[in-house]
Amino acid sequence: DPTSLFCELNLGFVGSQSKKALSSQNLLLRIDMDNLSVAPSESEIKEDMSLKNHPPDKDKDKDTIMEPPSSPRHRKVVARWLPDEAQRPMIDDAPVFTPSLEEFEDTLAYIEKIRPLAEPFGICRIIPPSTWTPPCRLKEKSIWEHTKFPTRIQNVDLLQNREPMKKKPKSRKRKRRRNSRMGSSRRRSGSSPSESTSSPEAEEKFGFNSGSDFTLDEFEKFALHFKDSYFEKKDSSGDIVRWTPSVDDIEGEYWRIVEQPTDEVEVYYGADLENGVLGSGFYKRAEKLASSDMDQYTVSGWNLNNLPRLPGSVLSFEDCDISGVLVPWLYVGMCFSSFCWHVEDHHLYSLNYHHFGEPKVWYGVPGSNATALEKAMRKHLPDLFDEQPDLLHGLVTQFSPSILKDEGVQVYRVVQNAGEYVLTFPRAYHAGFNCGFNCAEAVNVAPVDWLAHGQNAVELYSKETRKTSLSHDKLLLGAAYEAVKALWELSASAEKKNTTNLRWKSFCGKNGTLTNAIQARLQMEEERIAALGRDSSSLMKMEKDFDSSCERECFSCFYDLHLAASGCKCSPEEYACLKHADDLCSCDEKDGFILVRYTMDELSSLVRALEGESDDLKIWASKVLGIELSDEDQTKTSSVISQEKKLKEGSFDLNIDLELDCQEDLKEEASTSGGELTSSENLGVSVEPINLGVLIFGKLWCNKHAIFPKGFRSRVKFYNVLDPTRMSTYISEVLDAGLMGPLFRVTLEESPDESFFNVSAQQCWEMVFQRVKDTRTSLGLPSLPQLEGGINGLQMFGFLSPSIVQAIEALDPNHRLVEYWNHKNQASADSKDHFITSNCSVSLTKGKLFGVDLM
Repeated sequence: DPTSLFCELNLGFVGSQSKKALSSQNLLLRIDMDNLSVAPSESEIKEDMSLKNHPPDKDKDKDTIMEPPSSPRHRKVVARWLPDEAQRPMIDDAPVFTPSLEEFEDTLAYIEKIRPLAEPFGICRIIPPSTWTPPCRLKEKSIWEHTKFPTRIQNVDLLQNREPMKKKPKSRKRKRRRNSRMGSSRRRSGSSPSESTSSPEAEEKFGFNSGSDFTLDEFEKFALHFKDSYFEKKDSSGDIVRWTPSVDDIEGEYWRIVEQPTDEVEVYYGADLENGVLGSGFYKRAEKLASSDMDQYTVSGWNLNNLPRLPGSVLSFEDCDISGVLVPWLYVGMCFSSFCWHVEDHHLYSLNYHHFGEPKVWYGVPGSNATALEKAMRKHLPDLFDEQPDLLHGLVTQFSPSILKDEGVQVYRVVQNAGEYVLTFPRAYHAGFNCGFNCAEAVNVAPVDWLAHGQNAVELYSKETRKTSLSHDKLLLGAAYEAVKALWELSASAEKKNTTNLRWKSFCGKNGTLTNAIQARLQMEEERIAALGRDSSSLMKMEKDFDSSCERECFSCFYDLHLAASGCKCSPEEYACLKHADDLCSCDEKDGFILVRYTMDELSSLVRALEGESDDLKIWASKVLGIELSDEDQTKTSSVISQEKKLKEGSFDLNIDLELDCQEDLKEEASTSGGELTSSENLGVSVEPINLGVLIFGKLWCNKHAIFPKGFRSRVKFYNVLDPTRMSTYISEVLDAGLMGPLFRVTLEESPDESFFNVSAQQCWEMVFQRVKDTRTSLGLPSLPQLEGGINGLQMFGFLSPSIVQAIEALDPNHRLVEYWNHKNQASADSKDHFITSNCSVSLTKGKLFGVDLM
């Protein structure tokens, strides 16, 4: 019979591996294209009739022999849409951005521009200009019809509602493969919390069952058949009605399956497809193209092959091509195929492009709510977390946005159509599903503002004893070297005033993003070395190539050792981070040593170089660019280091030598507190100004109580939202939200992911205040009298501090911010001061704050 086939099927394997030699457990099956029959001697093969799918359809191609009869590819779709039981989440949409052609030219600059508006949502959609129509190389006939890709089978009904397994399921996420530009590399063989899906053990775990290999042509037909069957409608006479379910219809049904399943629903997903499988959907520069018009697509920063290493992305300082991080992964989906809640490795940004097909529905949670999401999921899925505390590292667990919303977690929705991008922000949890056959591609990127988030990620990984994928310190120093080069070139020649150099310069200066990242890392190392209490003789300079040929990581917590390492003579090839130096061995302390790539004085000099100090810039230009210093410069180098030691002995007043005869915790009367004593006043608030900012003359940039300069930053102490038993510093900032006016942000300085946004300064600090109270309650801590009266947001920002008020007022000598000045003048006329108590006098040892005359 020409329509019949014989195959040897090894039930222990799927896909093409089933063609391997027969073992004693192999069975001989006869596959007919119309009917599946099992020889009587093999009658022990029984299908579970509770499954929604039954014997294979007529339409299935000959590749159906590659899987056991129980696979979804062999079964008829009998589960059906239940519209009356829809569970569509009622949540707000994340913002959508439509860049102009000019804005679209510079990818990182555009991401930086929209970040203040989009980051509070954790996720956003970007619709390119209509002229952006990159051809998809996957549609070439040789790929579409002849190149196969692997899939995995997803049990959609078990993504949230399932019983714990006896063994912990391994992550579904493939190991990040690193490839050196010189060839293959096995660096960090266990760098991801996930494991490869290739082992039989992994295939037995939930979420890891391997499916058929498909071509894109085959997968499209299979996906269309499944969706048409699932959403099939019939008229009164029993005839099938042709119709297309809306995104809302599909979304409501998806969450019904996840939250209240009535049938087993299994689908295929071609996820995490590495570059060697189908390749990228974008054409690359090296590929020969028929038309020169294609150049705009091959060189663009929006081509995901180029994005990670764009100038200004610190991933450009990573030497290896890490699959899925610096090399894009493809995702071929069908209706209901899912990507479960997760954050990106190292809390990186991610950018996803939808090449073709039906929409993807995303859900995003801002990084400031990451802990709240984890808490909510632990609350509702206690058994799964008890069995596997790191459950969220596995990417196999979905969870209802509706429940998250009910638990107070901010969650937002995005519907991504073909030709559109979705951007996720650092530590922003995201999840979603596909509405039908489609193909998308994703990769990571790391603008300079990511550095603080990345530092927080590696500290978290250390606590969790989790291996890293990147050397964070290598990226940090690489960015610093590039900035030094840019500053040096700009100082040496006006001809070097190009876009790249100016961009790096924008991250430098006092309180620059990069400067602050280096400063924070320096402070961390100083504290850790001091905590060891070792004699200075134990400090040794690290060899330049200490970690160039092999990865160096802490034996205990896997912390990367690029910047500093602790060792002992007893184990020359084993090292510890500075936190675990005392745990390395039991030898006498004199046998131990600490390797440092740079001394603390050198790193302090690097900070000053980035701040613009010319002598320090020369020192670091000589290190980075190999420039020889003159005798005079070498003399200055010595004096700089000597001066550094002297500066350490002295004190530095962050309040700019401003002395108040009255304390900052005076009972300032503000209408927001009704003249009553607030908790911020009870705590004796002392606000330290960092940056005064600049005025924007618009109605939204002031109210009758305060002026809100763009770029204003201050530091203040308050109870830590993560550990409310101690006080920590917070950075308060005023950002520019465009037409929305000022956007207020408060960030826990030691943990930048704990960030709170609002269009109201009062509401912003109330979010912090409420979070502290909630954390205390959840930890069973007693209530504090200081937390009973509420909080004054203006005061916590510093907008009621006399010195800061006076400095800000001096920026508006012509009283153009009318609402504020009218109220102030009226208050003065009534002999009432709503900002400073009448018995408070100010005396100045220096008459300026940020260069503004105060008297």
